[in-house]
Amino acid sequence: MRPKLWKFERMAADMGYQVVAGVDEVGMGPLAGPVVGGAVVLKIGDRIPGLNDSKLMTAEERERVDKIIRRRAVAVSLCAVDHTQIGRLGLYKARILAHAGAVAGLAVKPEYLLIDAFDIPDTPLPQMAVVRGDKICASIMAASIVAKVARDATMVEYDRLYPGYGFADHKGYATPSHRAAIRRLGPSPIHRTSWAPFRVSELVGIES
Repeated sequence: MRPKLWKFERMAADMGYQVVAGVDEVGMGPLAGPVVGGAVVLKIGDRIPGLNDSKLMTAEERERVDKIIRRRAVAVSLCAVDHTQIGRLGLYKARILAHAGAVAGLAVKPEYLLIDAFDIPDTPLPQMAVVRGDKICASIMAASIVAKVARDATMVEYDRLYPGYGFADHKGYATPSHRAAIRRLGPSPIHRTSWAPFRVSELVGIES
């Protein structure tokens, strides 16, 4: 693993913090399904073969590395915020809730948080927002992978419950096939129908 991936964890350790959690979320952009937050505490400097930006990995690579992370991590936690909560809170607060819930669920209490791009407001824990953290910070990369694997599995299950939308393939993102399915079938129970990007007429086939 590239040594520079541990730069931020080592900065925290130099400040006296030994239990450092990486935090990230997935699912901000889709038209359906949950936002899932992940929090991971790794042993600083540990070797996680295949660790990378989750967006640059295949599904098979993510699933393989997810198993390694879960086996080697000090602690792993996930928090899903479903479509109804997203509709009630909005995406910004949904992301905060997913982050905070994942951190709260860790079996080992973290001393310091490394978060991809955004702070968690009102947390008593010291933290650092790392821009492009899912590309340059080992703990955040791990959090992104476990959250992505978990969310993808959820969307595969939703594909069985609500056939015809192709959730197993596009995971709820606004692909042409997904847009066409919404126009053909109407929204499913897990669509974010109160979210502005969903309400545009091209998705639901309503004349404006």
